[in-house]
Amino acid sequence: MIWTPTLLWLLAGSLLCLTELFLPTAFVAFMMGLSAFAVAGCSLVLPYVNLQIFLWMVFSTVFVLLSRRLIPKGTARAIADSQEAKTLTEIPPGEAGRVIYEGNSWQARCEDTKVTIPPNQNVIVVGRKGTTLIVLPENLLHS
Repeated sequence: MIWTPTLLWLLAGSLLCLTELFLPTAFVAFMMGLSAFAVAGCSLVLPYVNLQIFLWMVFSTVFVLLSRRLIPKGTARAIADSQEAKTLTEIPPGEAGRVIYEGNSWQARCEDTKVTIPPNQNVIVVGRKGTTLIVLPENLLHS
């Protein structure tokens, strides 16, 4: 099999896009993969590998910056119908810990910055800020 630059760019683009599925990188790997696909098209008319690499870097930068405009800012968003989670680690006051929510481990902070939540405690998810859940201890809501 002959490895042409076009084939290599298509392979690189596929691997980068697949990487996003298994290791979420806030669309960075996906945008770099799309850039590789764009360079694969350019490589059909531009035979210079150095120029292709330069184009890939430029396209990747532009695509990543453009994708940032589509992602909402880090404002806290409410989660519809507050749901339960369980702490995996202690959540110290004002710091992050880990919870299990919908079968996945999430970073979490307590909404009340004066409360420590011990491990293996039920908590209520009241919001989300980026990839961090905002939680309250279940006993605090029911007291």
